[in-house]
Amino acid sequence: MARLLLFGGKGGVGKTTTSTATAVGLADAGMKVLLVSSDPAHSTSDSLGVQLSSSPTAVDGVDNLWGLELDPESRISDHIPKLTETVAPFLGGENPEFNASEMVLPGLDEAMAFDELLKHLENPDWDVIVFDTAPTGHTLRFLALPEIIEKWAEKIIRMHRITGGIRAMMFGAKEGDKMREELEKFRRRVLHVRRILCNPEITRFTLVTIPEKMGVNETVRAYAALKEHGLPVSGCVVNRLTPDYDHEFIQTRRKTERENIESLVSSLPEMYFHEVELKDSDIHGLNSLRQISSEMHSDIGIGNGHGPFKIGLGLEVHRGTWRNGNDVYLHLPGIVRDDLSLRSESGVVLVGINSREHPVPFDRPAKASNVAAKLEDDILRLTFPDA
Repeated sequence: MARLLLFGGKGGVGKTTTSTATAVGLADAGMKVLLVSSDPAHSTSDSLGVQLSSSPTAVDGVDNLWGLELDPESRISDHIPKLTETVAPFLGGENPEFNASEMVLPGLDEAMAFDELLKHLENPDWDVIVFDTAPTGHTLRFLALPEIIEKWAEKIIRMHRITGGIRAMMFGAKEGDKMREELEKFRRRVLHVRRILCNPEITRFTLVTIPEKMGVNETVRAYAALKEHGLPVSGCVVNRLTPDYDHEFIQTRRKTERENIESLVSSLPEMYFHEVELKDSDIHGLNSLRQISSEMHSDIGIGNGHGPFKIGLGLEVHRGTWRNGNDVYLHLPGIVRDDLSLRSESGVVLVGINSREHPVPFDRPAKASNVAAKLEDDILRLTFPDA
């Protein structure tokens, strides 16, 4: 399982720049990196100068870097067709055009985005996934979704029984049980994603802000809300500081910014902080992204073996998959033995992680029955037979 680095904050503070620069730096260091954006603005393509899509796209000019821009709204009907079918009658949705996207369920789009992210996170091909999230409020809505689903289901069932008359008396209990079952399946999946996000062995959340009073206040509130939900928040990038020039206006501005930063640091004493000055041009293209990456993570370098090694902002990464002779190692932090499976098909060994199967890279065919597997300290070692 890949390491997940999330970057979040309010809109317009530079989340895309900092997350994309981090992804470029890690890829340059030899990691296999997937950069994911769920921000509706989807400015990641603009930042890289590469048109991304909803499937991983190689980034020209950076070996080992792929990017994708999620479109969660387009996946809603595909992901929960049974939920749509079950809930529609309760909402008066007899119209065949009724679909799940019309249901007013806060956090549903975010659930689709995080569920799609989980599919890539469980793929052992990736070493690191860098996630440029939508503004923090979207993430918080997702984290609250399991509880919302419970309340939402009870409210719909209650409305159905009140307004449905004889039909409700005759069929309400049966239909209610069916809807509860489908919603419960969806809720369990959301809970699984939330457990991954809250696992510090897998995930780290970095806040991005600007040195203005409103930005600082929102960052403190976001930190408290994320921690309340159990997300491991470790670092904060303070972006667009005014450069130091000998001018009265500039110095006055810098004094105010410094006071705001000191207030932020004193409010969040456990955080790693990094400051990025405002540049004289837009941060666009690989050269400028590499410059920002060097400022933020000056110690990025190829790790010894599979790592781990630290970058900046309290972030630590491992290689997801590596090989030594006949042994293939998969780093699977937080994995439960019961969630793993192993089988082969046409000579390709497939490892199952939470019911999703992924091919294990090896240079010759093998049968799963001849591959020895051992899970220890979050490392799955697969020993292939000699040729």
